[in-house]
This record gives sequence, C-alpha cells and structure tokens, in this order.
Amino acid sequence: MTPLGAVYGLIAAARLRSRGFDAGIPVLCVGNYHTGGAGKTPTVLALTRLLRDLGETPVVLSRGYGGRLQGPHQVDWSRDIAADVGDEPLMLALTVPVVVARDRVGGVALARAQGATVIVMDDGFQNPAIGKDSSFIVIDSDRGLGNGRVFPAGPLRAPLAPQLDRTDALIVIGAGSAAVAVATAMAARGKPVLSARLKPDAASLEALVGKRVLAFAGIGDPGRFFRTLRDAGIDVARERVFADHHPFSPGEIEALVAEASRDGLTPVTTEKDLARLRGGDGGMKPARGIVPFGVTLEFDDVARLRKFVVEQLFSARGKNHRPHD
Repeated sequence: MTPLGAVYGLIAAARLRSRGFDAGIPVLCVGNYHTGGAGKTPTVLALTRLLRDLGETPVVLSRGYGGRLQGPHQVDWSRDIAADVGDEPLMLALTVPVVVARDRVGGVALARAQGATVIVMDDGFQNPAIGKDSSFIVIDSDRGLGNGRVFPAGPLRAPLAPQLDRTDALIVIGAGSAAVAVATAMAARGKPVLSARLKPDAASLEALVGKRVLAFAGIGDPGRFFRTLRDAGIDVARERVFADHHPFSPGEIEALVAEASRDGLTPVTTEKDLARLRGGDGGMKPARGIVPFGVTLEFDDVARLRKFVVEQLFSARGKNHRPHD
C-alpha cells in the first residue's frame, strides 16, 4: 500500500497548501493528523467553554460524518437523531450551537446567521474549503501516529511534515510516550505543545463506584475509552468493540443489556455512543441501565492555553477579513 499512500500523500499535501474561503470571523480548527479517534470532541467542548469565558459566541461547524443530512442545518438535540446529523454533532449540541454542512462554506453562512463571533471547526484540518486562522491538533499520547505512513499504508491523512507546518498548537492527551517525537518536532518549530488529560465526570464515577462493568464502544479508539475507565478505578470485566460510528440496532443493545444482567455487570458506554441510541421520538432504544461515561478534557496549564487563544483571536481580527452577508 506504500505506493498508493505516496500518491494520496502528494494530493493531500497540495490540499493543505490551498487557501480557503474567508469566513469573515475567526475560524479555529480542531483536528488530528490521522484517521480514527484522538480526542477531538472533548477538545472542541473545552475550547468552546474557554471561548465563552472570554465573552465569545462560538458555533461549532461539522461535516456531520455518519449523518444523512447534507445541510447546512443547525442541530437540535431535542428533535434530531444521530442517523441524520451524526453522533458527534448531536452530542456537542447539548452544550453548544452546532451546524452540520457537507458544504462547509454554506455552513459558515448559517453559523454567522446564528450570531457566531468565532467558528470552531470539528475536524477539517486537511480540507482546504475554509481558511483557518488557527489549527489545534490533538494526539493521543498512548496511540501516537501508528506506523507513521500515509493512508492506505498507514493512518496518516497526509505526510507529517506539511501537517506539522500548518499546525499552530499541539494538544497531547494523556501521560504516554507515543507522542514524544511529534511534540519535540513541534517545539522545535516554536509552536506550543499543550498537555491535557481526560477527567471522568463525577456523576459517571458515582454511578459506577463498586460495580463491575461491561464496557462497549463504537468510536475511533475504543482502547482509550477502556483505559480511561480503568485509570478511574473502574473494574472493567468485559469489553465489546464495535466499528467507529456503529449504528446500534435494538437487538444488539438488548443483547448487551441481557449479557450484562446475566453476569451481574453494569453496561457502560461513551456519551457519543449513547447519542446513537436515541430514537426518532427523542426517546432511547432499549438501553435501560446503560450508564454513559462522561469525560472532560482538563489542561495542565489553562493560563497558557487561554493566553494562546486570546493571541490567536487578536491576530485573526487584525487580518483583513472581509465580512460576508
């Protein structure tokens, strides 16, 4: 697959150099270098909370991967389902306005119509459609970059060097060592490397204390979910792995709940997976007793992150952005 990866990499690197549409307001992109999960969703939530603290009105712009709607469409948690808008946008919409749009330029117009002062792009780092004022790249410290090759020979979405060149800040999640080389390369470029960790929500821990669990997940990196559970002191007796964005059927959920009940286990999954269990009426598929395990991304140096974001916003607004109607 290496020759195919080389061709794919040349195309992807050229796209990275393209100049995108000027949104007229600051655009902060949260992405990763590779396919699969790295922690973008909790990073988006952390960044939107910070922006609100700064007096901004952030709106998240997502492609709506896994959803049927082309958009642009503002996600409504009370009415939409993951099959229409995607699981990540649906989960994010609980706390922040989210627009899904396959045509990201159209998504910018709707976000601005909703009063956005800042657009936070959930993914899209390698997509040149929208010009980014600042790109925050997330990397898991245990997973790293795999074999370091470009898709389909490896997990990278483009050659690493041009991706590093377009990165404004690297966010390393966890205390592992697999991201040391990338972090060193970023630091050598004079770019900030920010350390962060996933902290379980208190309500999730309270619901699982003293219990043995059956953990299941259909996300990009289910191993990170299982590790987070164990790091929180939760007794994971059994693991079930599904494909990323897996559309759970009622039968699958019934089987998981029955297995857990039979063996005296508590079923637990991610909030993203739980979003896919909502039915069209806003209710849940047969998910009785399934505990959603919520996490929050906490930065080791919040003051440094805050200062960097303020600087990026100031720089973006100093550019010759042209407002669009």
